[in-house]
Amino acid sequence: MARPFKGTVNLDIRDSKPDWSAFLADKAPKDAPNVLVILYDDTGLAAWSPFGGRINMPTLQRVADNGLMYSQWHTTALCSPTRSCMLTGRNHHQNGFASISENASGFPAYNSHVPLECAPMAKVLRDAGWSTFWIGKCHTTPIDEFTMGATKKNWPLGQGYDRFYGFMGGETNNWFPDLIEDNHFVDQPYGPQDGYHLSKDLTDKAINYIRDGKQSEPDKPWYLWFNPGANHAPHHAPKEYIDKYKGKFDDGYEAYREWVLPRMIEKGILPKGTELTPINPMPEGRYTEADAVRPWGSLSADEKRLFSRMAEVYAGFSEYTDMETGRIIDYLEESGQLENTLIFYCADNGASGEGSPNGSVNEGKFFNGYPDEIKENLAMLDKLGSPDTYGHYPTGWAMAFSTPFRMFKRYTYNGGVCDPLVISWPKAIKARGEVRDQYHHVTDIVPTILDCCGVKMPKTVDGVEQTPLVGTSMRYTFGDAKAPTTRVTQYYEILGSRGIWHKGWKAVTDHGPFSGLGNFDKDHWSLFHTDEDRAEAHDLADKFPEKAKELSALWMEEAKRYNVLPLIDYSIEKDIQKIMELEYHLPITPGGKYTYYPGTLPVPERSVANTHGVSYKVMAEIDVTKDANGVIFAHGSRFGGHALYIKNGNITYCYNFLGIPPEQHVTAAAPSPGKHIVGVEFTKERVGQYNESHGPLKLYVDEKVVAEGEIRTMTGHFSLCGEGLCVGYDSSDPVSRDYGTNSRFTGGTIKKVVFDVADDAYVDVERHMQAALARD
Repeated sequence: MARPFKGTVNLDIRDSKPDWSAFLADKAPKDAPNVLVILYDDTGLAAWSPFGGRINMPTLQRVADNGLMYSQWHTTALCSPTRSCMLTGRNHHQNGFASISENASGFPAYNSHVPLECAPMAKVLRDAGWSTFWIGKCHTTPIDEFTMGATKKNWPLGQGYDRFYGFMGGETNNWFPDLIEDNHFVDQPYGPQDGYHLSKDLTDKAINYIRDGKQSEPDKPWYLWFNPGANHAPHHAPKEYIDKYKGKFDDGYEAYREWVLPRMIEKGILPKGTELTPINPMPEGRYTEADAVRPWGSLSADEKRLFSRMAEVYAGFSEYTDMETGRIIDYLEESGQLENTLIFYCADNGASGEGSPNGSVNEGKFFNGYPDEIKENLAMLDKLGSPDTYGHYPTGWAMAFSTPFRMFKRYTYNGGVCDPLVISWPKAIKARGEVRDQYHHVTDIVPTILDCCGVKMPKTVDGVEQTPLVGTSMRYTFGDAKAPTTRVTQYYEILGSRGIWHKGWKAVTDHGPFSGLGNFDKDHWSLFHTDEDRAEAHDLADKFPEKAKELSALWMEEAKRYNVLPLIDYSIEKDIQKIMELEYHLPITPGGKYTYYPGTLPVPERSVANTHGVSYKVMAEIDVTKDANGVIFAHGSRFGGHALYIKNGNITYCYNFLGIPPEQHVTAAAPSPGKHIVGVEFTKERVGQYNESHGPLKLYVDEKVVAEGEIRTMTGHFSLCGEGLCVGYDSSDPVSRDYGTNSRFTGGTIKKVVFDVADDAYVDVERHMQAALARD
């Protein structure tokens, strides 16, 4: 913070007096704590051992034994929205994060650009004298700013963090991640064949950042936001950790619920008398079939074996990451910093149902509205958790790990929003291993941190008047287990699913996310007295209709106050084109052509020419020798993508459809030495049952068609995020097994690669004309 200069300035230095205090950074208050926030993904309240679950979490147990467990801490039901709340201390719609950044659309609540009026807490702490570090998942950068050419004001360093190391989007391959350090993309330091896993890498970097800061500023406190890829899909873990759980989920997900509920009650996480809700609790037709749970007793022996192994992979992933996180705690204890470190260990939403009823070996199928087939999944049973899969367990385990609640991630029942939280601060919290039942929300984390650090949220940040924080500090709970909650009201909304809690009562709509139902004014509001029915098992709307009406009206008041509307519930299966039209797109060029060059970093998918659900042409200008070999262009990975490459005297176009074997290849003899135009032309002729595109693919060398074949292409994205377009190489996880990691183009040069989508009817004519006129 700027301070007045108190020295004197005269003509002669001999008559002048310096004042360094006017220019030096502010120092944190004496004995101010370090702050460590450990934020997992996709973890229900019933998963982890300290809360009664079957997944062993020794580090979390260590932190809980040295602090407090919270039984009624709530999130937004989705990752980007929750993370935006932890970034700024405001509600997710205020932050522009009504949904994940990859699903952003051009509305105030949905655009994923955090307003200047909602300054991130890191800016405040940094100005107050803390070092600020962000490790792991970001997911709060706008999708239109993912590229190297974009402004970096909404990247972590622009949001107040001194250092960043991690990945930009909602998920990444834990064996082959898309990594960024500070403001630039970097290669992973070594491969899985040498022991690489993202959780290990992130832990190494976190310890290094803290150690480097303390080396030069030993008295300066730090704030570290540690966001591992766990437990979000893809579920990846070393085999020895997966095998720890062999057989431990063979009893099935319904039996797990019966087993875990008494343990949760015994540990004080849930009150006595808490009941289980049905495994499919919503009325038929009010939610997407992809979120249904298949009863365990209806499964075949092979299906049970497959589903059990998927749970084992998830559990191994979680414990392995907890072990790695424990190295941070070990370092803090060894260096004498643990006593005065305020630790939050938590998860951002309930267990994920994005594996659909059959589970998945490639989660990308969910985002493409394409079903998983048990036969295909069974073929990968022994490879689950390895680099060969991009797996996710079935919805049954999402329901089980969110026991005893209704539903899971993306729903505003407690199954989506009630999550584990442990807080430890040995120097200031005298209670050890106790449970706190006060009702709190993710927007309470920032006020709690600022309160414990002795820092007030300023009225202006960077000259902009600030929107007040909406949460309340939880510090009052540290010393008083029976103190009444200071929370009064909290609304919820994700993907059209709505809820509101007010003074011990909660109302929720029977409107599933991605349901495509619309008609929000006709939704039924269920009513639960959560002070007595934590599980939301008993709908009291018919018994207390006025209370249900009161809460539904209060939800609308909160929606108007926090900028919630419009409500979007488009179906992935039925409305995928509408979803993609709403998303950010690279502006259409006047001719529909996009040019890319070698020697550059990968270009993120949302910022490249759209080849999904359309006809397209790709042409490359090359100059080759007889020894030419390698990738001309590649986009995606083994789990979905396409590539043009030369190998062993042949030129091949590969379209890898959702990782489903066999890869689609169209091959011909490689061009002779010299300059050539090579490329492909796909003509979309029909749409399949799941909105995939079918049609002929022609492979060209100069003006001659040298090979052709029928292929199918993906309508949804190659990946939720990452796996960008590469020219002259492929990124770490290759599109085709044919060339594998040996992808760098040699034996010639690539001048440029041109994508052409001008002839496809999918192109929005109005936007096409606007772009053309803007350039005239």
